[in-house]
Amino acid sequence: MNSPAKNPSPDRARPRLTDPRARDHARARASRLGHADFLHRIAAAEIEDRLAEINKSFSRAAIITDFPRLWAEYFPAGAMIPSSETLDLPQGLDLVIHAMTLHWADDPVGQIIQSAAALRPDGLFLAVCPGGETLAELRSVLSAAEIAQSGGLSPRVLPMGEIRDMGALLGRAGLALPVADHLRQTVSYRDLFHLAADLRAMGETNAMEARLRTPPPRAIFAEAAADYAARFPDPDDPARIRATFDLIFLTGWKPAPGQQQPLRPGSAQMRLADALGPEKASPPSPKETP
Repeated sequence: MNSPAKNPSPDRARPRLTDPRARDHARARASRLGHADFLHRIAAAEIEDRLAEINKSFSRAAIITDFPRLWAEYFPAGAMIPSSETLDLPQGLDLVIHAMTLHWADDPVGQIIQSAAALRPDGLFLAVCPGGETLAELRSVLSAAEIAQSGGLSPRVLPMGEIRDMGALLGRAGLALPVADHLRQTVSYRDLFHLAADLRAMGETNAMEARLRTPPPRAIFAEAAADYAARFPDPDDPARIRATFDLIFLTGWKPAPGQQQPLRPGSAQMRLADALGPEKASPPSPKETP
């Protein structure tokens, strides 16, 4: 009799995007040498503001983070949970904050599902991570320089999730009232090498599984630096360069009886034009019927 077929391991079933050992090494080095934490502090302060606007108190919170000392400054009563593919979350939480690590997850929807499973009914899941146009300038100049120097491309900057795609993960994880939005930060640097040093101090250096393990030619970075300075100068100081960071925020609630529900499409009792009033309503376009 034939033996039953075994399910493939997760590693064989889905190619890995990230190298966990390289990612953890980068985070540990950033903590040891001095974490460039300004994006984390912006994210934490923004989450504080958002929670303050919610008419609900949270007594059991967990924060998923690779920088627990920093996030404990903002949420001292929260349990600090290290990021991993399998999260060691306690049960019965009323708040889970996924803090600046979701972009490195091979299975982001799995991360949200695990977080949702740890929440009690009507508990809140809130995530923040870089996405969207983050480091778009750096991706552009590195790609152009590498093609010019070597005739090909290798993974150097982590792909960034689009806000619409990331927002869809909330519904796939079974969370209600999903909301996705972003906060853009434009940061000024002396040059590409200054930006690279900051990324190293953030723990955000290249930790992709498919990255080249050999040192790249220095000429790639010299050409990319010159291209960066020419194409993306800081408008306030053309001798410097600008870098874009998009912080994407995801919010969803664990379903519960009596929870507020979104209106069914087409159920509105008033037309938008009537609600806005004649002075605010836009005139119909030539293709619209008044």
